[in-house]
Amino acid sequence: MTSARRRSLVLLTNDDGYLAPGLAALARALRRDADLWLVAPDRERSATSLALTLVHPLRVLRVRRQVWAVDGTPADCVYLAVRKLLPRVPDLLLSGINRGPNIGRQDVSYSGTVAAALQGAFLGIPSVAFSALPDGGGRYHFEAAAGVAARLALEVMDAPWPEGAALNVNFPPPPWRGLRLTTLGDKHYEPEIIEKVDPRSRAYFWIGLGRTRLVSKPSSDIQAVGKGFISVTPLRPDPTDRRALRTPLLRRLRALSLKPGGKA
Repeated sequence: MTSARRRSLVLLTNDDGYLAPGLAALARALRRDADLWLVAPDRERSATSLALTLVHPLRVLRVRRQVWAVDGTPADCVYLAVRKLLPRVPDLLLSGINRGPNIGRQDVSYSGTVAAALQGAFLGIPSVAFSALPDGGGRYHFEAAAGVAARLALEVMDAPWPEGAALNVNFPPPPWRGLRLTTLGDKHYEPEIIEKVDPRSRAYFWIGLGRTRLVSKPSSDIQAVGKGFISVTPLRPDPTDRRALRTPLLRRLRALSLKPGGKA
């Protein structure tokens, strides 16, 4: 490895918490090749998307040198790391390795793991989110996935980066058939709301995962991981639907002429 690579500053984060085994595996795989700084939530913060904590102060615990635990969301962690905790803007941001997949538009929209990478993209930092699927016995192969993730990270640091983009990488259980560049598929969730009563006779509700229905094209991440391929999907934070701009409804809205006071 070159000395330039060893000096690269890499920010590690996730949404499973700073003690998560996937994050630890990724750190071990990269520690010889980069200056690693780990800033992650103090506990699991799954499905927080790009939420920022605005209504109460954030507490930050320095666990050890260059390792911080934050009582906030993954997006909070990225902001704090870049603006306060790191000596400079990182050369690369890596989020994960998440416990469970982040495939399809719905997963990506809710995921705190992916949100951390998108937050990095907002700040102009090359960013990659990693997630792993369990095998048939429910085991996660984080060490194997981390070895490949480290190789991908080094490639990212050596190549020109598409401005404003982030990568979403998903690992099916090994052995892998290769790597595919993919689009986002669709996972339609059938919401499961569990209602219970607490000891004080008050109702409470728990949102479960429910059942999912997969809808995907051959080029999708869902298809790729289902066939044993590592999926790499480029993402952009810009959610503008440019096709909708050309629809009759949007053209009608554009043609509206509103007088002062909001009256047409």
